[in-house]
Amino acid sequence: MSQIRVPVVTPGTRPELAELEDRIKKQRGGHVSLLYQVLLNSAPIASGWEQMLSAVRNHSSIPADLRELAILRVAVLNQATYEFEAHVPHALSAGMGEHAIESLRTADGFDATLFNENQALVLELTDKMTQEVAVPDALMARVNARFNPQEVVELVATIAAYNMVSRFLVALAIAH
Repeated sequence: MSQIRVPVVTPGTRPELAELEDRIKKQRGGHVSLLYQVLLNSAPIASGWEQMLSAVRNHSSIPADLRELAILRVAVLNQATYEFEAHVPHALSAGMGEHAIESLRTADGFDATLFNENQALVLELTDKMTQEVAVPDALMARVNARFNPQEVVELVATIAAYNMVSRFLVALAIAH
């Protein structure tokens, strides 16, 4: 893998970023990840990113297993290994089994028998949104029949947000 394509901002080296770094640490488990060290090259982007992704990950009504399932699938489809590996522990904490997680590691497909109906529907929606962008009316009708409007918005926002994350990671060669 090639080297990261922009400088990494070492936490604590730029006093003007101290408050933002503290907020990131508070939302991200006490540390500033490599992704955020790259984002800190632009304080406004890092700040907005942190707020949006914190809302998606920490303040959504979507069950954690469905959220993490969508994130893992987006990561695989967009070849964002950093994103996938970063979310495996979250997926395990959300109750996803190791076999289910491992079955997601290739874009070619996964073992559908390892997923319940809600999970299968989330995987189908994730695939459509990530690979084709447009979601067929019939698929959205099934999503709307299974989830309430808040959940639909949050599910679509999660998939969209993590497509943004994965594309940022891949474009800037953030892979470790």
